[in-house]
Amino acid sequence: MSGKLFGIDLGGTKIEGVVLRSATTPEVLERMRIPTDAHKGYQHIIGQIKTLKEMLEEKSGTSFSALGIGTPGTLDPATQTMKNSNTTALNGMPFKKDLEAALGIPVTTANDANCFALAETTMGAVPDVLPNPEAVFGVILGTGVGGGIVIHNKLINGRHGIGGEWGHNFLDESGGPCYCGLSGCVETVLSGTGLQKYYKTISGTEKKLKDIYQAYKDNTDPFAIQTIERLITYFGKAIAYIINSLDPDAIVLGGGVGNIDVLYTLGVKEAQKHIFNNTLETLFLKPKLGDSAGVFGAAMLVS
Repeated sequence: MSGKLFGIDLGGTKIEGVVLRSATTPEVLERMRIPTDAHKGYQHIIGQIKTLKEMLEEKSGTSFSALGIGTPGTLDPATQTMKNSNTTALNGMPFKKDLEAALGIPVTTANDANCFALAETTMGAVPDVLPNPEAVFGVILGTGVGGGIVIHNKLINGRHGIGGEWGHNFLDESGGPCYCGLSGCVETVLSGTGLQKYYKTISGTEKKLKDIYQAYKDNTDPFAIQTIERLITYFGKAIAYIINSLDPDAIVLGGGVGNIDVLYTLGVKEAQKHIFNNTLETLFLKPKLGDSAGVFGAAMLVS
């Protein structure tokens, strides 16, 4: 084997691939993107992944021996079919089996939040401050809310393939119905979509999250202040559940909502009110890898 790592991040609009030198020296040797064209269907998506694999092999001068792939949604361990994917053509399909047949190599899959968590733990924000963490929780706070658990640098997928899916725990009824069929989920309260919806409900007008946060900082909009203060309160409660259950060394906050600076100060103080300890020692870290985290984490799946 070459020691090189090969990863692909499957998104709704693009498919990104990367070749890393090795797990211990994760230097990017090649990196490419092509359109997903998901509207053309399931077999077309598999064909696009195969095309990207062949392009990367040609550019890197190395044949893939195994592939890690980050996916929207997750592979159900019981049925070996995809579920919970917003690229709906994947749902109910034996994606891993079909991809291995098309590519002729072993494939390891994980959802995109897990790949984010693995990348930031092994080659991103965490190694800069914690060389040997026992447990890390990676958070995606964006259009939706997801998470990933990494223990001793290995992902915890779980019996049902939903390890880290804190976005669909109950948080507060004010979040309203969730697409998952429940109500008041963490996702409905803390996601960017949920925050904008809440702002519109109390103000009667629409405003993008970045503008809501700017108005909060400028102290010019009482509805913006109410929205961000509510975010701080419920972020503290929701993340405290994770700390009380997992007690991670570090939590990395990704996604657009994760860019809100007060989560690292006031949000952490709020969390301290709810944890089963006198002090809060967990490190809250900003991500280092940006939109590269998904594809890097996919490559690290086969390290």
